[in-house]
Amino acid sequence: MIDAFLSAILWFVTGIAMSVWHAGLALARPDLWLDWSNGEALVRFIYYGGSSEFFFVVLTAFLVLTGVGLVHRGVLWGTVRALEGGANAVGRTVAWAGLLMVLQQIVIVFAQRVFAASELGFGAGTVLTLDLSWWSEELKLYNAAIVALCCAWTFVQKGHVRVDLLYSPARFRTKRVVDMAGALIFMMPMALLIWMYAWYFMWRHLVTPKVSASDTLDLMMRKATILRWNVETVGFSANGFNGYFLFKLLMVAFAGMVLLQAVAVFYRALLEYLEGPEAEDRFLDRDVPRVDGQTQ
Repeated sequence: MIDAFLSAILWFVTGIAMSVWHAGLALARPDLWLDWSNGEALVRFIYYGGSSEFFFVVLTAFLVLTGVGLVHRGVLWGTVRALEGGANAVGRTVAWAGLLMVLQQIVIVFAQRVFAASELGFGAGTVLTLDLSWWSEELKLYNAAIVALCCAWTFVQKGHVRVDLLYSPARFRTKRVVDMAGALIFMMPMALLIWMYAWYFMWRHLVTPKVSASDTLDLMMRKATILRWNVETVGFSANGFNGYFLFKLLMVAFAGMVLLQAVAVFYRALLEYLEGPEAEDRFLDRDVPRVDGQTQ
C-alpha cells in the first residue's frame, strides 16, 4: 500500500517536472507535431493530445498561473476576463444557429409540402444543391453546436439550473469556497474525462488505421507510414447528411470550453474570496435586458 502511494507521488512529481521539457520542446519545434503532411507529426499530435504528458503540461500551466496570480492579482483578473470574454463571444455567435435552424426548417416544410420539391439549393453565385433529407438531417448539427458551444456562455451568464437550498443562505466567502471546490472536484475532472474519451473517438473517424487510447507512442509511430485521412462521410440514409464527423469535433470543443470555464470559475471565486463582497461579479459581462437604452 505504501509502495503504491509512493509510486503515485513519484509519478506525479515526475510528470510535473517533465511537463516543462515537453512544453518547451513543443514550442521550440512546432514542425514535430503541426506539419500534418508528415505522418509522424500527425501521429504525435494525435498521441499527445490525449496523453498524460499533455495533462501535466496543462496542470503545470494552471499551477504556475495560479502562483503568479496570487502575487499579482491583475494577472488572474485578466485571465478571468479573457476566458469569460471568449465564452461569451463564442456563445453569442453560435446562439444565432437557433434562428437559422428555425428558418431552415420553415424553408424545408414549404419546399416539401407546397412546392413538392425533392432538392433545395442555397448560395449566392455558387449554389449548393442537396436532397431535402440532407438539409433535414443537418438541422441536428445546429442543435448540437448550440448545446456544445453555448454551455460555457450559459455558465458565465449564470443560466444553469442549480440546487441552492444550502448554497443560497450561506455566507459570501462560504459560497466562494463551494464554487472553488465545485470547479476543482467536479467541472475540471468531468471535462478532462470527456476530453480523453472524445479525443480518440474523434480521431477514429478521421484517420485510418484506427487509433486508440491504449496505443503506445512507439506503436502509433509504426502506423505513421500507413496513416491516411479517412474522414467519416457515411449518412444514415442514401441522400442524408454525411458530415457526422463534425459532431465528434463538437464533443472535443465542448470539453475544452468547459475546462477553460472551470478555470475561470475557480479564479473568479478565489479572487472574490480574497477581495471580499466588493469584488462580486467584477468585470462580469452579463446579457441583461435594456429599457430605454439603460442596462437594468
